[in-house]
Amino acid sequence: MAKTLMNQNAKFGTMPVFLTALSTILGAILFLRFGWAVGQVGFWGVIGIIFIGHIITIPTALAVAEIATNQRVQGGGAYYIISRSFGLNIGGAIGLALFFSQAISVAFYVIAFGEAFEPLLTYINNTFDLTIEDRRWISIPAMAILSIIILTNGANVGMKALYLVVFVLLVSLLFFFLGDSPLKPYDIQFHSHVPDNLNFFFVFTIIFPAFTGLAAGLGLSGDLKDPKRSIPRGTLWATIAGMLIYIAAAYKFTVSASPEELVADQLIMQRIAIWGPIIPIGLAAASLSSALGSIMVAPRTLQAIGYDNIFPEARINHWFARGKKKDNEPVNGSLVTILIAFVFIIVGDINFVAQIISMFFMVTYAAICMVSFLEHFAADPAYRPTFRSKWYISLTGAVFSFWIMFQMNAIYASLSILIMGLIYFAITYYSKERRGLNKLFRGVVFQLSRQLQIFAQRADKEDREISWRPFGVCISHDTFKRRSAFDVMRWLSYKYGFGTYIHFIKGYLNEETTEESKASLKRLINLARGGKNRVFLDTIISPSYTSAIGQVVQLSGISGKGNNLILFEFSRTEPETLKEILPNYKMIESAGFDVCILNTSYKSFGYKKELHIWIRPDDYENANLMILLGYIILGHPDWKKGQIKIFALFHGDEAQNKRQQLLELVKEGRLPISPSNIEMVPYEKGNRKQVISTYSQDADLTLIGFRNEMLKGSLEFFEGYTDFGNILFVSANKAMDIE
Repeated sequence: MAKTLMNQNAKFGTMPVFLTALSTILGAILFLRFGWAVGQVGFWGVIGIIFIGHIITIPTALAVAEIATNQRVQGGGAYYIISRSFGLNIGGAIGLALFFSQAISVAFYVIAFGEAFEPLLTYINNTFDLTIEDRRWISIPAMAILSIIILTNGANVGMKALYLVVFVLLVSLLFFFLGDSPLKPYDIQFHSHVPDNLNFFFVFTIIFPAFTGLAAGLGLSGDLKDPKRSIPRGTLWATIAGMLIYIAAAYKFTVSASPEELVADQLIMQRIAIWGPIIPIGLAAASLSSALGSIMVAPRTLQAIGYDNIFPEARINHWFARGKKKDNEPVNGSLVTILIAFVFIIVGDINFVAQIISMFFMVTYAAICMVSFLEHFAADPAYRPTFRSKWYISLTGAVFSFWIMFQMNAIYASLSILIMGLIYFAITYYSKERRGLNKLFRGVVFQLSRQLQIFAQRADKEDREISWRPFGVCISHDTFKRRSAFDVMRWLSYKYGFGTYIHFIKGYLNEETTEESKASLKRLINLARGGKNRVFLDTIISPSYTSAIGQVVQLSGISGKGNNLILFEFSRTEPETLKEILPNYKMIESAGFDVCILNTSYKSFGYKKELHIWIRPDDYENANLMILLGYIILGHPDWKKGQIKIFALFHGDEAQNKRQQLLELVKEGRLPISPSNIEMVPYEKGNRKQVISTYSQDADLTLIGFRNEMLKGSLEFFEGYTDFGNILFVSANKAMDIE
């Protein structure tokens, strides 16, 4: 296998790129089908085809110029550019499609070369009374000769022949433009076309391969002395020059013959030129140059694919990647290209082949434009091209490429995307260790999240007061002992809120604790997989729990709006953890946080069917927060069979009044709580825990409110719930409204 895709003896400059691209652009389509297109859709219709085609090709040329000046472009051209930006997996899928389009292009141009001999065959048939109509008598031997030349001499002889071919091509075009047509219509109508003309997008499909020449120049990247200079200049010059010549040709056809004559005679250019025979010669030269360009480019694409080990079998990759020792000429890739070309030459239908080429190239161009757009959006510091396009130009090229694909042939477009998708998944399956789209999209997601966070921070601060949602953070050093606190954060952040779970590591920041922190975070991420989890995970190193809490309450939060709720956790069998939490309550309260303290038990969350909320007469500040938290928790799929029950404690004759208040609260807040699940419970002072035990001992989660003055420096308020399931104690920083 070659050590590098570069030809160590590379000596080509900008001119070969320009000529390869231009000769492909001004190729068979111009001579055989462009006059036909003018007759089918009229002058303005063809201008529309040129305009739409270049809305795709010019952004692609700019994107190619940009990407090529960001990195050392080696052999493989467009494939190399795509794979190094999108990753080898999707790059391999697109690269295989690109290779097939390039290999089929060889057949397309050789078929067109055979069409150039139509006048000669007509003369032979008339002179010798023969009936040779099949152009394959010309195209198949021509392909055989071309194959021998490429296999024995490689790109060097092809490039030498290219200069002669381009000269003949330009002379023939000059004769065409200087011609004074005897077919000139009496009344020139720029909008006229033949009756019952073909669909605009079908004509576009046949013509579009004429605009795909820029990819031909890219394929020489491994043979260029300075690809960063030659590729941008060569492709841009060729694209612009080709567009101008096509506009001029559309005008020349319109003023030189009627639509009917343009459609009837595929070689009508020879009847317009000042010397007719130059046109078949120019067609032969153009077709031969395009075929040479494609047959030089396609094997290099396949060689690069083999070099990147895209195929699942190592021996196949090695065989494709192998090149000649002297100049790394891809002989094996050339053999495969030639075989594919022969298959399509035998088919012999130029319109059918043109449709396939258009579809494959459209996918490739869309991918190149998307690379440029996403690189702009990702703003990766490693992406530093010396030539810069604009992101909106690249996006326009990508959008139009996908749109035109489905306009040309929705079935072919769907099949193309499906086939590429299957190839991508097959490559990913055999190469799981490779990165696919994640490298590029990670940057895009980073930039998007950054912009959203800035936007959220600048948004109206009153919004949080009007429409409360949990921006929660949990800090715990018992992460790997109990997962209940993490589960609560999962439920709060699944749909309505944002959650951050922080594992506390006690100690000073040094190399040892840093390594412990990294290992703990990795372990956390592994534990979090598999569940319906949307919690951001992190670790914090601090010498004390108090200092850790002080740091956590000052974090900005992943939402971009800061945190408003903090969750602590302690086990019923280890109440000493609560002694670390309570002394920090006033500090947390001063920071404006709502405080939740989860008391876990051996029952855990049970079957997640019943969530009980207890409201006392002096607990109005916590009531709304507890009801909202209950509603948010039930929004998680873990609680899909759950229901909320509200129990309101009251004294004396307050029952009816309090019940009506709760019903109004539920109704105005549009909370899915049935009135039958709101129960008024009488109690006497001092027996609150006993009453709660009577109703909620078998609940899966119980919410109980508390206030600062209830703590009084002791743990008494949180004790006495021995046989309960998990309990969430809630303290709202201030009363909130449910709207």
